[in-house]
Amino acid sequence: MAEIVVRALGAADRDAWAALRHALWPNHSVEELRDELADMLTGDFAGFGAFDGAAPVGFAEVSERPWGDGCETAPVAWLEGIYVAPAYRQAGIGARLVAAVEGWARGRGLSELGSDAELANLVSRLSHALWGFEETERVVRFRKALT
Repeated sequence: MAEIVVRALGAADRDAWAALRHALWPNHSVEELRDELADMLTGDFAGFGAFDGAAPVGFAEVSERPWGDGCETAPVAWLEGIYVAPAYRQAGIGARLVAAVEGWARGRGLSELGSDAELANLVSRLSHALWGFEETERVVRFRKALT
């Protein structure tokens, strides 16, 4: 393993970034996830990647939202997604990606970073706690089809 470099992602990174996004969100096609990046790179959004040499091994995405559930200020930065390849986990890469996101948010004058995780995703919940997040609420959503 070479020294891991964390840096901002841009249009030139779309293919590698989309592949990592697909590892996190496998129910979407790589093409769909790649196409989303074109619009996302022009708005209140940023992506950061972790690289082992030239190989992408993780990413984090952040946006500026008008408000965030559980947050006390508005607008807020929101950690939209974060992923580290299994072979690179527990090496501090997630924390470094979160630190890059925090720097982006501070640079925009934001004072809070929000995030969420599925209740059943214990690894994500524990990771968030290690990164300094505090749990603010739990929600169970319901639906009923009206046929």
